[in-house]
Amino acid sequence: MKKIHGNTSGLKSGQISELEDIYDRRVSPQYLVSPEITDALCRISHEIRRQIGILVNRQGKVVSVIVGDHHGIVLPDVSEYRSATDRLKGIRCIHTHLKAEPISHDDLTDLSLLRLDMMAVLTLTPDGKPREVTAAHVLPSATDAAPYRILPSFSVNRLDMGCLDLIHAIESELGQAITLRESRTGSSRGQEKALLISVSTEPHKSAMDSLEELKELARSCGIFVVDSVLQHRRQVDPRFLMGSGKLQEIALLAIQKGVDIIIFDQELNPSQIRSIADQIAMKVIDRTQLILDIFAQRARSREGKLQVELAQLKYLLPRLATKNTAMSRLTGGIGGRGPGETKLEINRRRARDRIVRLEKALAEVAQHRSQQKARRRKQGLPVISIIGYTNAGKSTLLNTLTQSQVLAEQRLFATLDPSSRRLRFPRDIDVIITDTVGFIKNLPQDLQVAFRATLEELESADLLLHVIDISNPRCEDQIQSVETILESLALNQIPCLRVLNKQDALSRSEVERCVNYYGGITVSANDKTTLLPLIEAMAQTIEQRQKD
Repeated sequence: MKKIHGNTSGLKSGQISELEDIYDRRVSPQYLVSPEITDALCRISHEIRRQIGILVNRQGKVVSVIVGDHHGIVLPDVSEYRSATDRLKGIRCIHTHLKAEPISHDDLTDLSLLRLDMMAVLTLTPDGKPREVTAAHVLPSATDAAPYRILPSFSVNRLDMGCLDLIHAIESELGQAITLRESRTGSSRGQEKALLISVSTEPHKSAMDSLEELKELARSCGIFVVDSVLQHRRQVDPRFLMGSGKLQEIALLAIQKGVDIIIFDQELNPSQIRSIADQIAMKVIDRTQLILDIFAQRARSREGKLQVELAQLKYLLPRLATKNTAMSRLTGGIGGRGPGETKLEINRRRARDRIVRLEKALAEVAQHRSQQKARRRKQGLPVISIIGYTNAGKSTLLNTLTQSQVLAEQRLFATLDPSSRRLRFPRDIDVIITDTVGFIKNLPQDLQVAFRATLEELESADLLLHVIDISNPRCEDQIQSVETILESLALNQIPCLRVLNKQDALSRSEVERCVNYYGGITVSANDKTTLLPLIEAMAQTIEQRQKD
C-alpha cells in the first residue's frame, strides 16, 4: 500500500500521485539516494513548501514517504525493523530542508535514538533544485560529546558514496566497540545492560538509598548496571516523570553507554510507560516489573509460580492497552521472564479469565494450608516464623538452626518459596520453624495480594524472629519497612524477637551500639556457636506462650 505519512492536508491529487510514484523507484545499494528521487523530492518540496522525507531499506526499496511542514518531518513507527546493540535499524532517512540549513539537532537525535543506518538532508536552491547533501551516521565508539558523526557536505553528483559498504563497516565497528566495552566493564556478551533512573522529590539520602537498592535488585536479576542517574524535582512530571529534554539526554546517554534497558526506580503508570517508551527506542521498565521478574525467576513450587503469575497479570492488565517494548520482559513463561503469550497479543479478556483461574487455584492452596495448620494445632507444635528484609540472612539462620540445605545466597530474593523444618530445643520442646519470603521497601501491592496465602502462615505463628542485617547502612529503614508491612498484615500483636545478624562484620563497639539502639540478640547466622542466646530466648518465649 502506497501510504503517504504525515501532513498531507491541502495537497492536490496530482501532488499526492507524484509522492506515491516515489515508492516505485529503486535506489542502488551503494547510492545514498538516486538522482531521480533527489530531483523529485526537491521539486515537490519546493512546490508545496513543506519538507519531504523517505525511508529506504538496504535493498534500495523506498518503504515510507513522509510529508512534514516548513520546519521538519515526523518519522512513522519503525519498531518493526530490527534493533540490537551491535546492529543498526536497516533503514536510512533522507529528507529535504527548504533553505540552506545544516542538519538539525532533531535529525541527529532521531538518528541516534532510532539507530538509523544514516540520516541525510537535501538542501534546495531558490528555484527548487538540489543544492548539496549533508549526511550523518552513528558513531561506533561513542564519546561523551556525541554518539554520531556528521560527514562533510557534498554535491548531489556524488551520491554514489559506497553507502552499503559504509553501513556494514559501521556495524562491524559497533561489534568491536561492544566487545571492548564488555572487557573493560566485566560484563558478558548477551547479558542485559541497564541504566538506572530515579526521579525523586525525597531528600537526597533517601533517594540515593533507594537507588542503591535498585542496583542490588538489578544485579540479583542478572542485569549488569552500567550507570545510574538521580534527578531531584519539586514536582514529578505526570507524563515523563522528568522533562522531555532531560529524557532525551538520558536516551542519548544510554546509547553512549551501550545500554539495553532503562529501569526507573519509581513505579510507572500505563500512560507514563507508553509516553516514555515512545520517546526511547529501547526497553523501559520500572521497579515493580523488575521485582516481578526476579520472583518469576526464583519461583520453584507450583504455589510460588501461581502467585507470581497472578501478580504479573494483575500488573499487566491495565497496561495491555499499550503495545510497546516496555512490556517485553513480561512474556515468555513463568520461571523465565513472565506469564502468558510469547508476544503481547494477549488481550484483556484472556488475562481476566486467567486471573480468575489463578485465584481459584490459590484458594485451593489456602484451603490446603488451613488443613495443614489444623493438623499442626492438633499435634500441639508451636510455630516460629523467620521474617525480615530480603538478604538479611533468614535462610542462613534456618539452615544453621536445623542443619538444613535451604538455598542461601548473597543476593536479594535468593529464595522465594517458604521452607519449614522441625527444631528441638534442649528442654525437649519441639517446634516448627518456617522461613518466609523476604520483605522489601515498597513491596508491590499485587505481590502482597498474590502472596496472601503464604503470608497468612504468619498469623498462626507463636513467635516471629525478625532478622536484621546490622552491617547494612540502611538497616534502620529496612526495620521500618518490615514493621510497616507487619502492621498492614495485622501481625504486630505476635511476640517478636529482633535478631541482629552479621555481628562478625562490625566492631565490638558498633555491635554494642546496635544492641542499645535497636534492642535484640546479636548473632552470626552462619556460626552456630553464636546462636545459643537466641535459642534460649526462643525457648523461654515459647514456654511462656504455652503457659498462657
